[in-house]
Amino acid sequence: MSAAPYALERQFGLSAVRRACALTSSVFNKLVKNETLTKGDKSPVTVGDYAAQALIGTMLTKAFQADPIVGEEDAAELRADEGKVLRDRIIELANEALVAPLVEGDKAEWGIGPGQEKTTAELLDAIDRGNYDGGRTGRMWTIDPIDGTKGFLRGEQFAVCLALLVDAQVQVGIIGCPNLPVDPANPDGERGCMFVAVKGQGTQQIPLSGFTETTITMPKLTPFALTSLESVEAAHSSHSTTDTITTILGITRPSVRMDSQAKYGCLARGDGGMYLRMPTGVGYREKIWDHASGNLLVTEAGGVVTDSRGQPLDFGLGRTLGENFGVIATGKEVHAAVLDAVQQAIGTKAKA
Repeated sequence: MSAAPYALERQFGLSAVRRACALTSSVFNKLVKNETLTKGDKSPVTVGDYAAQALIGTMLTKAFQADPIVGEEDAAELRADEGKVLRDRIIELANEALVAPLVEGDKAEWGIGPGQEKTTAELLDAIDRGNYDGGRTGRMWTIDPIDGTKGFLRGEQFAVCLALLVDAQVQVGIIGCPNLPVDPANPDGERGCMFVAVKGQGTQQIPLSGFTETTITMPKLTPFALTSLESVEAAHSSHSTTDTITTILGITRPSVRMDSQAKYGCLARGDGGMYLRMPTGVGYREKIWDHASGNLLVTEAGGVVTDSRGQPLDFGLGRTLGENFGVIATGKEVHAAVLDAVQQAIGTKAKA
């Protein structure tokens, strides 16, 4: 019997994201939790971002050498003499993650496991593989090594995100959420889970502490029964526009605010009912790595993701989604009502 489409890419993605989640959690415990840095210092995020991208980029170089990468970081700053202290810390952490013992799903040929340390030059080159400009044809991977900077620093929600796109269509999406409760009904219970989707194969949740997969689907809800998921930062999404939308829909529940693509995972498993990311101003363009993985998780769980015009997100425009028309993610049965409310709210705001 032949393997399911993209079975190897799925296995690889889970392995890479699991290791990157362990790495970023280690950065938090060593550099943030112990308060070794001054207040407001964002260098732990810088360290974690670079180290996680170096890790995943190294693994991709071994597993899928011909595939280009659209990543958030580049290593120009690290190559400079003044970047030595930061560079050395990043190389140390990336190598710690690479040499960790193999677990279920890992393959030594991906450049991981004991004895697989890489040189500084190799790891910096792995980071710079993320400089691909994107496009409409061929295979490419997107990496967001730490999505949700402020959530990471607060010890709240952040995510490691990896996606495979083929001809601008997301085929594999993985999101790792080290701080997200495994069971939403038990918020004080076990934390740390991954979400994975392959086009045409549904969406699954896996605890970071194990390997048991559970297929998740979005429940069928009516508009007034929805709870809105939105960004914590008002600079990322217009809270006032979301408030207008929920009023139009007759929603009385307060919005749930959290950082990162963890919102997509929550939506896919039924926490909430809609995710809104409304434009806050002119000029900002959403990056494709901020939405590629989550887009597939939601659609494979039975939802719909569009912009405010009702159009699918276009991942073939380069490194961004082009002009910012916002993001609407919700269940199929309520998408039309939510889209109508969004357009009403945008029209009202424009008139005001």
